[in-house]
Formats: sequence, C-alpha cells, structure tokens
Amino acid sequence: MAFQGWPEEALDFYDGLEADNSRTYWLAHKDVYETCVYGPMAALMDELEPDHGETKIYRPYRDLRFSRDKTPYKTAIGAHCGEGYVQLSAAGLAAGTGMYGMSPDQLERYRSAVAADASGAQLEDVIATLSKQDIDVRGRDSLKSAPRGYPPDHPRIELLRHKGLVAWKEWPVEPWLATAKAKNVVADFLIVSRPLSDWLAEHVGPADDAHR
Repeated sequence: MAFQGWPEEALDFYDGLEADNSRTYWLAHKDVYETCVYGPMAALMDELEPDHGETKIYRPYRDLRFSRDKTPYKTAIGAHCGEGYVQLSAAGLAAGTGMYGMSPDQLERYRSAVAADASGAQLEDVIATLSKQDIDVRGRDSLKSAPRGYPPDHPRIELLRHKGLVAWKEWPVEPWLATAKAKNVVADFLIVSRPLSDWLAEHVGPADDAHR
C-alpha cells in the first residue's frame, strides 16, 4: 500500500484515547488504529527505509512497571527511521533526530567534543543552521550547574550541561497531513537534520556496551 497520509479518523482516534485511555476504548476502536494509524505509518516507513535506514514502529502499550501513571496506551504512534524518529498524535506530526539520552561513556566523549574549539564550534554552526530552518535543537536532562571538570564560564556551558541532544520539529494538523505530502515533510526533515546526527556519530558514537 502506497503512503497517502493519515486520514482524519487517525486524529479522532487519539482524541478519543486521550479522553478515555482504557482497554474498553482500545478494543472498540482497534480496527481504526490498525487501518488509519498503524497502516499509514507502516507504509511511510516502507517508503523511507531505502534512503534513510532501518525502521521500527513502537508498540502502542505503555511500560507501566516504574510509572505512577497507569494508563495503558500511548497517545501517539512513534517509529524510528535510521537516526530519525517520527510521531503522530492528535496534535499533529513531529520528527526528531539525535541522542535522547547518553550513556556515561557517550556523555564523556560528548562533553570533550563540545569543549574542544574545533568540534565545539562545528556543533554550534550545525545548531545555528538548523535554527534558521525552524528546527529546534534542545537538550535533555540538563544540569543546573557546570558539569564536574568544566568551568562555569565556558563559552559553550549550555551545551556542556546537556545529557542528551536532539533536533525536534512539530507540525500542527494541516490538510496535507492526509496526503502523500506528509512523506516529503518527514524526508526533508531527516535530510536537513542529518548534520546533527553526523556530528554525534563522529564525536560521540555508540555506547561502549553496545559492542558487547
């Protein structure tokens, strides 16, 4: 099936799930999820994979083991495509790329690269370029003070505080979301944001335990 966007029923499904996050609602609307939500996402991933890398659609069930929130279902469908992430919810479409969280060894390499003049300046240039294209680069789980071993007046102290770094963009609901144009929107984001993924791949790389 060729990707043709998400129909209005997909957004209605998530509107309803946000109001009634229950197994009763899920079972009553499971066919809508499979046809109008999951089906288009699977078609989109199939079309993006040849150019952007291996894909994976995440399960719709929340992990409740360590959460106080016991609602059973995610209110968005998410998928990975290469180094990128795509998400659909009642609010619209979103996409991201980068490293949401870093292991201790990754964080050490990240901070060393940010602190170094050449690689740190390169990252600043990447972020500035993405900002000009309305792509937000944001940190995650950031420290309130300078990390140990780095001066609080370092010129890139804000970047040094981050424990994760991602490029992120959101698109509110528009008519094109129900058309094949949605694929172009996602593909363009993945291409434009690639310099951030490339910088992270070169200077941070995978976690050490990923090779075991």
